[in-house]
Amino acid sequence: MTDRELTGKVHSAVYHQCQRRGYAAPVDVLMEIGVLPKEKYEDWRRGRIDYLERVCTVNLRKLSFIMREIRAYAQKSSLKPSVTVYKQWAVKKESGQGHKPVIRLRFSKSGDPDIERRYSTHFVDTKKIAELKAQRITEAATNAAESAAEN
Repeated sequence: MTDRELTGKVHSAVYHQCQRRGYAAPVDVLMEIGVLPKEKYEDWRRGRIDYLERVCTVNLRKLSFIMREIRAYAQKSSLKPSVTVYKQWAVKKESGQGHKPVIRLRFSKSGDPDIERRYSTHFVDTKKIAELKAQRITEAATNAAESAAEN
């Protein structure tokens, strides 16, 4: 796949994620464009894989290009960056009491803070979020009204 084709796929994935839920996440873009198998992503989230880049199906040059394109599209579309913490799923409490330990996940082999931050930054479409919230409120009111009318 050429860089031009890849750019189109990345921009399309970011756009569609924002339309569906109001934000785009790099890991979801990687899955949507076929660079990160969903099963491998889930293994990483469960702590079975030491860093995410290990299971991506393209080389680091392509991954870097994809990440740059995600940021470029987000900037062009005025999406707001929001850094997110990725924690390991299904962590058991050691003593059975208190809080579960928080185990942060790693994205890159190097663990470089700038690279980690880029992978964990979601891009938020604040206007679309407002639309989706308004839509949910309207649907909830409609459903409540219909339920009341049935009783």
